[in-house]
Amino acid sequence: MKGPYTGKPRPAVVVQATAAVEYRDSVTVCLLTSEKIDAPAFRVRVRRSKWNALEVDSDIMVDKVVTIPKEAMASPGLGRLSPREIADLNRALRFWLAL
Repeated sequence: MKGPYTGKPRPAVVVQATAAVEYRDSVTVCLLTSEKIDAPAFRVRVRRSKWNALEVDSDIMVDKVVTIPKEAMASPGLGRLSPREIADLNRALRFWLAL
């Protein structure tokens, strides 16, 4: 994905409800970065694995929730998060969005 917070294409995690994706021409995502910081309240560490197709360990930037046009997405679904990473992402989203 390339957009306002990126100077280059970067991976992203779709955080929009799957059932809603087909109804809009945009999708809501959290960007990933290889520049890791110690901020577990709103950054989720994802280790490179065969399941997620990342090139390096990365942080999901929950503080960078953005909605982008679908055509800005280079490829649909290259990888998957583990159940633990999904739980950590849900916790961080609840914190960041005060849900």
